[in-house]
Amino acid sequence: MEAFVRGLPKAELHVHIEGTLEPEMMFELARRNDVALRFASVEEVRAAYEFTDLQSFLDIYYEGAGVLLTENDFFDLTYAYLERAAADGVRRAEIFFDPQTHTERGISFETVITGIHRAFTKGEAELGISTGAIMCFLRHLSPESALETLETALPFREFLLGVGLDSSEVGHPPEDFEAVFAQARRHGLLVVAHAGEEGPPSYVWAALDMLHARRIDHGVRSEEDPDLMQRLAGERIPLTMCPLSNVKLRVFPEMANHNLKRLLDAGLVVTVNSDDPAYFGGYVGDNYLAVAESLRLQRSDLVKLARNSFQAAFLRVGDRRKFLKELDRYVDGSG
Repeated sequence: MEAFVRGLPKAELHVHIEGTLEPEMMFELARRNDVALRFASVEEVRAAYEFTDLQSFLDIYYEGAGVLLTENDFFDLTYAYLERAAADGVRRAEIFFDPQTHTERGISFETVITGIHRAFTKGEAELGISTGAIMCFLRHLSPESALETLETALPFREFLLGVGLDSSEVGHPPEDFEAVFAQARRHGLLVVAHAGEEGPPSYVWAALDMLHARRIDHGVRSEEDPDLMQRLAGERIPLTMCPLSNVKLRVFPEMANHNLKRLLDAGLVVTVNSDDPAYFGGYVGDNYLAVAESLRLQRSDLVKLARNSFQAAFLRVGDRRKFLKELDRYVDGSG
């Protein structure tokens, strides 16, 4: 099963590049950039990765990002992720980044996006991974800050696939950011949004109706609203679920309680992703294996999840067809 899952061609649609910062790289970049860490060792950092909720994770997540200072740092971080993704069968990666996490520290937007884009270029040439960058607005900051960030980003529009909304969900509903998302859409940027992770189903409705999100990131609490479930299934609106993250952040007490299988069986376009894998104990292949074991998924379920990932990706028709044909060949040849 593990070999089948690792080799299964798939897209990853919900991964935060800052959340791929492994402790070893954190220490390496801290030394390179002369940044003091409050942790004495890699082991001490890993021991701190016990979270009670989303906010307890975000506190250490933003602290870790403080070692990222130069274009080469963002290049190294991104390329390290792409190498791991390639080993997990990822053919398409649509990657979140949080510019405000860095511009608030005095790091220029150009530094961030140029480093990421250089890694994308090398990853496509050397690893064969198709890539796209999704710029997320931090919802715990003001809508005005989000608008300023969008204006700063527009000179680099060619490097951007879309925009998203992340960070502390509860108390920061999507409708607060309606204006900046409307402006982003006017510039041709595609829209996704985190909703229904810790926030209620009403946040998913708002993301769809006010932000015009084409995918919902997480969306696990959609199950609480039958009308919402019917809409998501009927309109084929993808959910980018992150099972290990959900358990690590106590959204579900254990993997056996996760609702991924129920939503998949209900006809929703469910996908599997890694979220912040350095912090949550595994990359996308590990997430597939965790749900396969705990939810007793069949190979047909795993193939459906992979197929959903390509259907949900922001791809040109020809590229989507190419990846789906590759998936079919893999399944036909795997016995």
